[in-house]
Amino acid sequence: MGMQRLLLIVALAVVNRPLHIYGNLLVESSSSSVPKGYQVRSFRKVVNVKDYGARGDGDSYDNMAFTKAWKAACSSSTPVTLLVPAGSTYLLKPTTFFGPCKSAVVVTIKGTMLASARISDWNGTDRSYWILFNGVKNLTVKGGGIINGNGQVWWKISCKVDSSHECKVAPTALTFHSCNNLRVKNLRFKDSQQMHVSFSQCANVDVSSVTISAPGTSPNTDGVHVSGSINVMISNSIIRTGDDCLSIVGGSRAVTATNIVCGPGHGISIGSLGANGAEETVSDILVDTARLEGTTNGVRIKTWQGGKGYARNITFKNIVMDSVKNPIIIDQNYCDSTKPCSEKKSAVAISGVTYKNVRGTSATDVAVDFDCSRTVPCRGIVLQDINLVTANGVSSKSVCHNINLSKNGNFVP
Repeated sequence: MGMQRLLLIVALAVVNRPLHIYGNLLVESSSSSVPKGYQVRSFRKVVNVKDYGARGDGDSYDNMAFTKAWKAACSSSTPVTLLVPAGSTYLLKPTTFFGPCKSAVVVTIKGTMLASARISDWNGTDRSYWILFNGVKNLTVKGGGIINGNGQVWWKISCKVDSSHECKVAPTALTFHSCNNLRVKNLRFKDSQQMHVSFSQCANVDVSSVTISAPGTSPNTDGVHVSGSINVMISNSIIRTGDDCLSIVGGSRAVTATNIVCGPGHGISIGSLGANGAEETVSDILVDTARLEGTTNGVRIKTWQGGKGYARNITFKNIVMDSVKNPIIIDQNYCDSTKPCSEKKSAVAISGVTYKNVRGTSATDVAVDFDCSRTVPCRGIVLQDINLVTANGVSSKSVCHNINLSKNGNFVP
């Protein structure tokens, strides 16, 4: 590249004017004349958190630098990349990145983002969040870096680990709220305080190639949590935690998960729904091609008694179970409480659920357990080509209560 051309690129980039290169020609993106036969290469403005004071030494708080860098990126009138460079660890207190932004933003995380180990850093804040993107459209978060929730300090004060502690919410490592046209890909999540990544009231979400890990004993550390969101795709991901690898709850519609590896943890769950008499709906869910390894549940739908609403049009297919305790389960009498739950007349209606080509081994004698409501039975449940045996190769059992059920193809148990 000639010196004059290089200086022109630098000069235009400084004033934030996007450029294209056509062979040896340099033009701005606003140019209407594009030479025939030339390939376009776009230049994107880069905002580096280190240029805004981030030290990345793992000891100094970098919140102020991240906030300043985000403000610069979000206010850019042209597409921009916010860069978190590799080779450094950025210590962060609770941080919120607010939208809307003026243009599309790509957050490229190559280094490690590490949560503060001081629980007191959440005093005066919403303890539900560590890193929150709120109201951002056309956002991409990627880069191959690590988001480390430093969750050990939170797990030991969880009421599920030590009953002497009061049950309180702990932060989700990464939350997206009211984000539209969102891409999250090629990231590693580790040891979240509670849930690892959550999508709340989002639309048009594509999650791919994420790896999530936490000990099997870590409490409430769901992998991917979807709430009140529509058109969500989760694919090609490995999730090994202490709770649900995928959890899909009320207000969610058109959620697809493909090529998922799960375990340890509690499996893939829809719900719980209808707690405290709430009306909740979930519909149009597809889980296609998943492997569950040593989980406490396989594919599960769980609802509280006394709730209202529905869970319908749900398909689980091409699922492999490897020593899973409850491979297929519907529980309309779910009760995650120290006190027994009394029987209620109302329930979240469950209908139109298909299980197709589910095979492998059950760690317990009962591989299929449908415990549905007496007043609102499960309807339209289809089992097709099911082959679940115990670890020693013996045919497993099924338990069915209050269910309208049909079977197609092979069926074991």
